[in-house]
Amino acid sequence: MKRKTRNKVVLTVLLLGAAAVLIGGTLALVLTAGTWKVKLKESQEKICNKGWECSGTKYCCNQTITDFFKVYQFENLFSKRNTPVAKAVGFWDYQAFITAAAMFENQGFCTTGGFEMQMKELCAFLAHVGAKTSCGFGVATGGPLAWGLCYNHELAPDQGYCDDSYTQYPCVKGVEYYGRGAIPVYWNYNYGAAGDGIKEDLLSHPEYLEQNATLAFAAAMWRWMTPIKKKQPSAHEAFTGIWKPTKNDTLSHRLPGLGATMNLLYGESMCGRGFIDPMNVIISHYQYYLDLMGFGRERSGLNLHCAEQAPFNPAPKKDDEQKPTGGQQPAG
Repeated sequence: MKRKTRNKVVLTVLLLGAAAVLIGGTLALVLTAGTWKVKLKESQEKICNKGWECSGTKYCCNQTITDFFKVYQFENLFSKRNTPVAKAVGFWDYQAFITAAAMFENQGFCTTGGFEMQMKELCAFLAHVGAKTSCGFGVATGGPLAWGLCYNHELAPDQGYCDDSYTQYPCVKGVEYYGRGAIPVYWNYNYGAAGDGIKEDLLSHPEYLEQNATLAFAAAMWRWMTPIKKKQPSAHEAFTGIWKPTKNDTLSHRLPGLGATMNLLYGESMCGRGFIDPMNVIISHYQYYLDLMGFGRERSGLNLHCAEQAPFNPAPKKDDEQKPTGGQQPAG
């Protein structure tokens, strides 16, 4: 082959190779751009708006609470709350609950997962509320589980729950931080944090939680949705399975479910102590509410108890006494 002809062949091969690379790169770029557009479209499709109740996130694409929780069901779950012997007659109502929930549904509160998980989370949250505000007893009319939302504050506090060592939320002079609310808040530092969370000055005015049912529910929902510490789950994440336990969590018997929510909310005051009554009462409320909602306790899920769980946040010892973890104690 002559040199000139050979050079033309070589040049042609090089040009074809370059063209192939260029075309391949262009195709790859087009495919990448196309994939990006598909992903962007998918993410955009997940953003939904349902007006005042739920707007601006993927969670709003699911059913919202008013889709599956109606006023008659609220009345059925808390049927004894306005009887003459109840301690907060006329305080708690369905609309206050729904208004408070609208503050958190776009974060996933009872809008995470499909219908089954949403129903279970609703009943789990209300199980804590019902158990912590109940004035039911063994032979109470309607049974002991029918008396949730009987209280809205601690009736006979034996102290003011002020701890001045927490300088971020110092006690306000003359103010007492005894238990108030749907999942009762105790101690100045918990009132301060909850107040920041719901944008109300609860540190100066803890009484808001026994004067306004919407704020009382909202503070409880904020606590449910918010981790105590970084690198720890919220009760919401622990219940819905968003949280993935570490090896240490597994060795400590901490697994997603109702039991982990008790651990996160009450710590060693309730968990790691065997099958004690306060823990069993919350489980009983959860299953009772599932039954009343027509969902059935047979779908309660796994890991209901925390009898053997090591606490996420052991209470610090001070003067040989232990403070309540998370500031939560039974109301009443």
